[in-house]
Amino acid sequence: MPDIPIAFLFPGQGAQQVGMLGAAYERFAAVRDTFSEASQAVGYDMWSLVQGGPQEALNLTETTQPVLLTCSVALWRAWAEESGTFPSIMAGHSLGEFSALVCAGVLDFNDAVRLVRKRGEYMQTAVPVGQGAMAAIIGLDDNAIVSICDEVARGGEGVVAAVNFNAPGQVVIAGDTSAVELATAKLKESGAKRAMPLPVSAPFHTSLMKPAGERLAQAMADIAFSVPRVPVVLNVDAELHSDPEQIRHLLVEQIYSPVKWTSCIKAIIDSGANHLVECGPGKVLSGLNRRIDKSLKCCSLEEPEALLEAVATLK
Repeated sequence: MPDIPIAFLFPGQGAQQVGMLGAAYERFAAVRDTFSEASQAVGYDMWSLVQGGPQEALNLTETTQPVLLTCSVALWRAWAEESGTFPSIMAGHSLGEFSALVCAGVLDFNDAVRLVRKRGEYMQTAVPVGQGAMAAIIGLDDNAIVSICDEVARGGEGVVAAVNFNAPGQVVIAGDTSAVELATAKLKESGAKRAMPLPVSAPFHTSLMKPAGERLAQAMADIAFSVPRVPVVLNVDAELHSDPEQIRHLLVEQIYSPVKWTSCIKAIIDSGANHLVECGPGKVLSGLNRRIDKSLKCCSLEEPEALLEAVATLK
């Protein structure tokens, strides 16, 4: 355990950018080795795609998911080599949960890279392009958002639900395109400060993803799961789980269930950790976490200087 209780957090889709981890790749052999390993697992040069793009190719869900997992695991391995310090607790946002479970020793990295590539494919094909949508709702109470989505869904317009509870006043809704559009209009009328359609092509974390969950369960059937070496808070219930089979089940359920990120962070705070390290590209989670609790100390590891500074500070 570290002298300072720290949590490692792993981002999900949306963090990907052409050129990410360029400096870390140059600085850390662990990053280079991890991308080489991932490229062999998926059968293409992942690093060339990350650096050269195009962004449209990087944004394809079945590509985004293995790429982001690889970025997070690469930075985790660089951290481990530089510091030798393990966090006291972990969590990942949606796809990031797979990154957390690899770094906690639950899943083998090669298995996970191939698995999340399939997960992305299954999620993309569960709903035809154009028939599903997601939107970020800013500045409205969580309960009001849930209530209005329920009202629209009961009205027969289609599936729509609150799916990402990212921070107080920041919730993502998803579902059938027409239902999301109607709910968005009603949420604006009810006082939402902003309601922004998201550039995604599938309604993640809704009941429409159940076919993807069934396929994921089949793909995971022969993959070994181990007891975590570091506790991981899971998205579905914001609880810690140590039973490998329960973790397997919750990974399937997560694909069609809301991500309770605010509750996950509160569970991490309750564990005693107030230093939160974002292990992956970007700083999206750090921004959300500060909205959840302004007293949290947050940092990210994408840049080598930031990683080395965190190593020096968090001992």
